[in-house]
Amino acid sequence: MHQILYNLMTIKINKIYAMGTQLSYFDRQQIEHYLRLDWHIRRIAKRIAKDHSVVSREINRNKSPHLPYKAKEAQYFAERRSRITNKAKLEKDESLRDYVVENLKADWSPEQISGRLKEFPPKGMEGKYISYESIYKYIYDKEPYLYHKLRRAHPDRWKKFGRKKQKHEIIPEKVSIHDRPKVIDERSEFGHLESDSMIGKNHKKGLSVQFERVSKYTIIQPIENFTSQETKDAIITTLADLPDNFVKSITFDNGSENTKHTEIRDEYSIDTFFCDPYCAWQKGGVENSIGLVRQYLPKRTDLTKVPLRRLYQIEYKLNTRPRKSLNFKTPKEVLKEYIKQREMVH
Repeated sequence: MHQILYNLMTIKINKIYAMGTQLSYFDRQQIEHYLRLDWHIRRIAKRIAKDHSVVSREINRNKSPHLPYKAKEAQYFAERRSRITNKAKLEKDESLRDYVVENLKADWSPEQISGRLKEFPPKGMEGKYISYESIYKYIYDKEPYLYHKLRRAHPDRWKKFGRKKQKHEIIPEKVSIHDRPKVIDERSEFGHLESDSMIGKNHKKGLSVQFERVSKYTIIQPIENFTSQETKDAIITTLADLPDNFVKSITFDNGSENTKHTEIRDEYSIDTFFCDPYCAWQKGGVENSIGLVRQYLPKRTDLTKVPLRRLYQIEYKLNTRPRKSLNFKTPKEVLKEYIKQREMVH
């Protein structure tokens, strides 16, 4: 156990070579072979140099419902999915896209473009139509650089009266932060985390950040997007990096990426709590940590171009920086002292 803290940093560097999400046919053949030998997923992932979540998703997505995993079938399913397209109208119709983009650049609103096309279509575009909602969706989902051409140039879609347009995905079985035990609020017990997401440029790629409230230890996990499954996988990776049974609770905000909190709660016996809506300050520790990360990765940074090694260097710097609130100890030192005491007790 003495090497746990040391491994927290070094194991992540080793993971750089195991984070690829693309699997070859040979990788799938190996997965099939080792599953026949009853190997666990983590062992297989280590052998083929992939993250365990990649192997888990591969097995769940690419096997027949009632049959064992087969590499040949899995390769077929993966190739078929890569050929499937679900393109928006503006992606499929070049002339319509050119009309929309041209008029956006002429400072027309999506509603004006849609209405003009319907009432006074230009020659050759008779009968073509696109709603202004579809134009907005195309801008924010496919061509975010075009938001500068909108009236208010918001980087995110906003509702009337200034509220962001959000997917109203209900988070099940939420427990309010107000029902959180006092020992968490007092920061008198280790093992209570705060979790949040940091968004990259154009909402492409991001970070899932976890913060331990007593030691102020920060763990950064890269995520490709902000789905609930990716967020869950990132948190599970964090749990694997920390000592067994260390984490007792996690506090989230109300983002839809946290809808799978019940799976984490039930699988790992971890209590989960949620801030009040629009009250990010209630988990100020992780908010502050994200602010420190921004010192190295300012807003508008394209995280798709930031290598994993750089992320882990930033994490290392945050955890080896003296903190006044820790009497100028580092988060790494405080957590290491706790683990040492824990070993002696047990």
